[in-house]
Amino acid sequence: MATKEKGGTVISVPHLAESLVSATIGKWLKRPGDYVEEYDLLCELMTNKVNVEMPSPVEGELVDILVEEGQEADVGAPICIIREPNRSAVDEERPAAAEAIAPSGQVSADHTIQAEAGRGLVEQKMRYSPAVLHLAGEHQVDLRQVKGTGMNGRITRIDVLNYLEERRKAEGERRRESRIRQDALAEAENASSPEVSDAFVQPVASGSSLPTPQPAASDKVLPLTPIRRTIAARMKQSVSEIPHAWMMIEADVSGLVSLRHKWKEEFWRKEGVKLTYFPFVLKAVVAAIKQVPMMNSVWAEDKIIVKKDIHLSVAVGSEDSVVTPVIKHADRKSVAGLALELDDLVTRSRKGRLTLSDLEGGTFTVNNTGAFGTVLTCPIINYPQAALMTVESIVRRPVVVDEMIAVRSVANLCLSLDHRILDGMICGKFMQQVKRNLESYDLDSPIY
Repeated sequence: MATKEKGGTVISVPHLAESLVSATIGKWLKRPGDYVEEYDLLCELMTNKVNVEMPSPVEGELVDILVEEGQEADVGAPICIIREPNRSAVDEERPAAAEAIAPSGQVSADHTIQAEAGRGLVEQKMRYSPAVLHLAGEHQVDLRQVKGTGMNGRITRIDVLNYLEERRKAEGERRRESRIRQDALAEAENASSPEVSDAFVQPVASGSSLPTPQPAASDKVLPLTPIRRTIAARMKQSVSEIPHAWMMIEADVSGLVSLRHKWKEEFWRKEGVKLTYFPFVLKAVVAAIKQVPMMNSVWAEDKIIVKKDIHLSVAVGSEDSVVTPVIKHADRKSVAGLALELDDLVTRSRKGRLTLSDLEGGTFTVNNTGAFGTVLTCPIINYPQAALMTVESIVRRPVVVDEMIAVRSVANLCLSLDHRILDGMICGKFMQQVKRNLESYDLDSPIY
């Protein structure tokens, strides 16, 4: 997005996707003073789903960066200014109504003072970016109290955030001192009543919070990356807004294990892809969703939307993040088709080649936590979906079969559900259906 203003063309965060409301500046690929051709890459934008490189919509000189690396900006918010070739820096910096001239042609002393003051205010305001002005207005910050660290003393968004942090600490210190004074008064008032424990007379300051842990000299401090901040925000949103409930069921997957063993070598020779257990689980989940469509729903404030299309989100982890690419129309695919698409998504995810369309539209999430050897998990729901299911590791253990003890391959299935949308009856029916589907696999089950 770009809008022309007196100072140049203001470049804003583009509307990359329907569900995207903000993005974090991961890295600036151009610096102030650089000449930018149209479609040159300006910066890397990090969203809660994927990283994208943003091209410049215009040609010109990058004159100002309004949002620093690691800072978040809403869709449509300005992030930089580019001066196009036909714009003059002199024209942009010329203040309006700089002087008032007396009728005789001489400059009035009073008017000179007013003009100088007006010029100062104009020049001062021109040093503030729209992002800085918005942030200052939102938090009622007097920018004259903020020390600028940008070019030529310009105040940046980070300067305002640092000022707010210092102000918060100062207010916290004032509250602490006030609390100490209140404690002293309380002790003096209760000195004549020693039988009352001090633990019951200490006032608690409103809005007080636990202190932030401070690292020891031997500790390793890892700064938060933009994607880690985004993950933290999304997880906090899910936990705080969704009333989670959990359930678990055990499935005998001995037939699945035999079927996969039968096909894995041939599948590798034919498709060049390893055949894992996960595609069989996905197929069983899709069939169960078709039987219990409420599992394929999302919360929408004043209504529940039951999705017709089944788009499975699958969790893929890397060293620093987890993404959930989507298998679209999973109900139309065979086990082999699911295996091939899953392999493609995982490969592109780990190479950083996913697009926003790969990550949008998921209606139900499945996570193969069993790959890490887990036997029980309580996952956090992928907001705003209604549920998330994990499949745990397959283990060999004795079970009772036809009144006899036999060694079988079993796995736990764990479900997190949004109790605003779902209840135990619906989810119990769904989990029983997944269990039946998994236990129905045998050597004659098709995979194509």
